[in-house]
Amino acid sequence: MTNIKSILKIVLPLLLGIVLVWFSFSKISFSELLVYFKNANYAWIILGVGLGLLSHLSRAYRWKFMLEPLGYDIKFRNSIMAVFSTYLINYTIPRAGEVARASILTNYEGVPFEKGFGTIVAERLADMLVLVVIIGITLFLEFEFIYDYLFSKFDVIKILIGLILFLSFLTIIIIYVKKSSSKIAQRVKAFFNGLVDGMLSIFKMKKKWPFIAHTIFIWVMYVLMFYVTTFAVPELNNIPFAAVLVGFISASFSIAATNGGIGSYPVAVYLAFSIFGVAEDPSIAFGWIIWTSQTLMVVILGGLSLIYLPIFNRQR
Repeated sequence: MTNIKSILKIVLPLLLGIVLVWFSFSKISFSELLVYFKNANYAWIILGVGLGLLSHLSRAYRWKFMLEPLGYDIKFRNSIMAVFSTYLINYTIPRAGEVARASILTNYEGVPFEKGFGTIVAERLADMLVLVVIIGITLFLEFEFIYDYLFSKFDVIKILIGLILFLSFLTIIIIYVKKSSSKIAQRVKAFFNGLVDGMLSIFKMKKKWPFIAHTIFIWVMYVLMFYVTTFAVPELNNIPFAAVLVGFISASFSIAATNGGIGSYPVAVYLAFSIFGVAEDPSIAFGWIIWTSQTLMVVILGGLSLIYLPIFNRQR
């Protein structure tokens, strides 16, 4: 049963990605997509890649702030290579990159896995908070328009019931693990304590304000990366900024749906832009252009990181 679940976790996102790739090419032919790639303004694409690179470097440096309260002063180069390795590995198995990132820290910096993974979880929580703020700003700017279009499509009561059931189930599991004295429960508690220790490092760190500044910088770079790349497609030069924000939010969530956003990213951009009446072909083409450019950066730098990590740390 465990093997089946593991296989499904790998296969299902891949199948979903394939289906979404097929869906996007049902909207625009491959030859038409190539024309958009050929006519794109690559100066804006390169600028977008540069902004994305800055965000990743900032993420690697921010990680040092979270590990210092735990007594670990890791090398910046190891942090950079671990971050890029994470992104690359996530293209193979969803969310496996985070596990690999904590493992890299364990292997080359001696940080216990659960503590390193805990800081990664805390980092994701901080990122999610910023994304929630971006969503809030977007709703504030275009509340009536987005409400009329989106909220009429979903049954809010069913979503709330599902959320309550999930939280109730999670509470039962936590109570059982807390009271149980079995070996498995003890291991789970020990692992959980390590996670909590890592997550609480955000409150223990001496450099809270630099951490906050880097977090804001990371997401400003993400949004700017998305925005400036729209100028690479002439048909999108007059796109409203609200559409850019909605497209960015939609694309951000799509990355978790498939391996590195394969197939899902262009479709998410297309669906978001369609709300604002943006033409179909340039929307999908833009999604593929920005996804391809960022993916190439991750593949190149992530691959080099995996190769150079053992070379850089061979004396250790």
